[in-house]
Amino acid sequence: MRQITATGQTVDAAVQSALQQLNITEDQAKIEIIDEGKKGILGLFGSKPAIVKVIQNENPAEKLEEYIRKIVKEFDESLQVELTVQNNQITCELSGEKIAMLIGKRGQTLNAIQYLAQLAIHQFADKYYTVIVDAEGYRARRKETLIQLANRLAERAVQTRRSVKIEPMPSYERKIIHTALQNNRKITTDSEGTEPNRYVVIHPAK
Repeated sequence: MRQITATGQTVDAAVQSALQQLNITEDQAKIEIIDEGKKGILGLFGSKPAIVKVIQNENPAEKLEEYIRKIVKEFDESLQVELTVQNNQITCELSGEKIAMLIGKRGQTLNAIQYLAQLAIHQFADKYYTVIVDAEGYRARRKETLIQLANRLAERAVQTRRSVKIEPMPSYERKIIHTALQNNRKITTDSEGTEPNRYVVIHPAK
């Protein structure tokens, strides 16, 4: 945590001096006024500078990156972690020679890391973030697989006139299924069960 104590003719001047030295803006800092200072007679005699302590707020993305690195290190120290932040979404890209081990069967290990990361960011940040943990394009490949699965099972539901259950999956994967079939008027979809075993059911339209 970076912090600095600065002085100035006024509290505002002292704060601005500290912010410049830390190279941050006021909304990225916590400000403590140590002494408001004193102007003195005619602004000269008996004057006393204002003193403030400015502490840089901890960056939630940096704390999350450190947290994920600790988890990934347990699998393989050579795996790399790279975070990007866009609006309220944090994307974590994992890469390395043994990345398949980190993905796991049908992305189960990767999903578990993402779940833990989503819980962690709630502790690190004072606003809501969505966390996506990806591994060398796995999410895009998984999305295409889910769309194909959704269309295939929708056809089965129509042909057999029976509802089809899909295996339990995380909420964002269920959303892919719902979105892929939302314009198919031959079927309807809903989610049933309780987390973490909630699943999508495809029903033939009545």
